[in-house]
Amino acid sequence: MVTASLVKDLREKTGAGMMDCKKVLTETDGDMEKAIELLRERGIAKAAKKSGRVAAEGLVEAYISEDGKTGAVVEVNSETDFVGKNEEFKTFVMNIAKQVVENNPADVEALLAQESMEVAGKTVQEVLVDKIATIGENMNIRRFARFESDGLVEKYIHGDGKIAVLVNMKKGTSEVAKDICMQIAAARPEYVRKEEVPEERVNKEMEILKAQTMNEGKPEAIAEKIVQGRIGKFYEEICLVDQAFVKDPNKKVNQLLSETDSEVVEFARFEKGEGIEKKEENFAEEVMNQLK
Repeated sequence: MVTASLVKDLREKTGAGMMDCKKVLTETDGDMEKAIELLRERGIAKAAKKSGRVAAEGLVEAYISEDGKTGAVVEVNSETDFVGKNEEFKTFVMNIAKQVVENNPADVEALLAQESMEVAGKTVQEVLVDKIATIGENMNIRRFARFESDGLVEKYIHGDGKIAVLVNMKKGTSEVAKDICMQIAAARPEYVRKEEVPEERVNKEMEILKAQTMNEGKPEAIAEKIVQGRIGKFYEEICLVDQAFVKDPNKKVNQLLSETDSEVVEFARFEKGEGIEKKEENFAEEVMNQLK
């Protein structure tokens, strides 16, 4: 069944009109992924980004060792944005990032089991539980990424902990690394270079582009050639080195790297609450319910 909520979600994710959204959802029996593909094939939806609404609170933070060779980026979620501004919470998140750099846990579960660097004799899990009790909100260490570099690691934090970027450079200066971090924060690449994009992702994109082109009335033989041209645009959107450099759009990132004899190995971009859908509540109603 196609609900108004489903139509609203599809409209937010694609920017397509309400009637177009309702039509493709009906055709696909409410399958969101298929509906997005259908809208793109018909040239109605421009983007393939399906991260959903960003609504969870908390902070993303990054820490780099003194020698600049090891770095970590972390996300710790809370229930409200007030906690994200709390100094005790900010210190806790930074300490988690330091813990990841210095103790190299395999995953979040292993991190929680480690002895805390913040409070001797307690695990990270126990310190987290204490913070939940003192701050008065549920909190969660959601994810982290950690890089060790032969060159240097650089970070960039945007919007008081809304976006955090960590980049591992095999070659290059701190200045170039900072420019790359800002590029990643602004342009949201998913991969460093096109060789890293999974083949199935490329094949799916080419299928969509071909259907889109043929729906424009082009013969199949010509559509194939047009698709080859358009797939380059796809790489420009999702691959760091193929993107236009945000500080100088006339230059590609790979040109910047070549000119400065720099090389990017890997990166991580964390956006606070990315991909987490938070239940929307009426604040006035919530207060009235509590008073009752």
